[in-house]
Amino acid sequence: MTDPYSVLGVPRTASEDDIRKAFRKLAKKHHPDLNPGDKAAEAKFKEIGQANDILSDPEKRRRFDAGEIDGTGQEMPPRGFYRDQAGGRGGKYEHAGGHESFVDMGGIFSEMFGQRRGGGGPGFGGDGFDMGGMPVTYSLRVPFLVAARGGKQRVTLPDGKTLDIDVPEGTTDGQTLRLKGQGMPGTQGRPAGDAYVEIHVDPHAFFQPRDNDIHVDLPVTVTEAALGGKVKVPTVGGAVMLNVPAGSNTGTSLRLKGRGLLDRRSGQRGDQYVKLKVVLPEAPDDKLKAFLEGWEGGRAYDPRKEMEQFT
Repeated sequence: MTDPYSVLGVPRTASEDDIRKAFRKLAKKHHPDLNPGDKAAEAKFKEIGQANDILSDPEKRRRFDAGEIDGTGQEMPPRGFYRDQAGGRGGKYEHAGGHESFVDMGGIFSEMFGQRRGGGGPGFGGDGFDMGGMPVTYSLRVPFLVAARGGKQRVTLPDGKTLDIDVPEGTTDGQTLRLKGQGMPGTQGRPAGDAYVEIHVDPHAFFQPRDNDIHVDLPVTVTEAALGGKVKVPTVGGAVMLNVPAGSNTGTSLRLKGRGLLDRRSGQRGDQYVKLKVVLPEAPDDKLKAFLEGWEGGRAYDPRKEMEQFT
């Protein structure tokens, strides 16, 4: 009997995330489009999809673990069924799962050989073989703020169709979205498979995510740093006002609580950390220069004093 855990290479204690990652990795490796003409890869891809269909569905996984269905999703006969049927007409009973799994594979063969090559012949042109569609995988690049805030992003499918995907708020780089029924079409009117879209989040110009927190370097003027005051700070949810304490310096870090990214599992938001960076004006300022030349306090401290122990 096919063991979907062995097919995906995960233990029986694997989490949903572990199963999703294992499926994504194997599906990429054995995808027929990346292995043209390789029958072994096609068969392996089908086996991977079938295993994922069992383990990604909590109810099917429970039933498989309980021995109620086999690795193809077929009902298991009650215990003692083989013995009861062994002496019946036609000789020893052969477990139907073997035959039915072949029927399931017929839909894959019909898809791979009948449609791709226009082939016919028994079992390859729809002669009773019946199978739901195979899963497909895509990669989609998403702007940072779309992933952070949530929004729609368009993906182009292999058949030329476009699909607007709802990217949930708090989507992270490498996360996979499941699009039910957007995979390869099934045969004999069976439903299409699912599509799995792996999200790649583009980096932002100044937002730096670390887990669910956001880090930002914020330029401030000499006056704002020395005297303090309120300044406007960008966040993923929009600009807010931040109070800069008087006497702040380059490297001073301030926290904006709850202004980070949404953690979809806990429902909590991270924080935004703002690191101040004192910036002089680009154009020369004669008054500032004159002030500093006459400022005795500017010569009274040594900002490099802590470095002397290393020289």
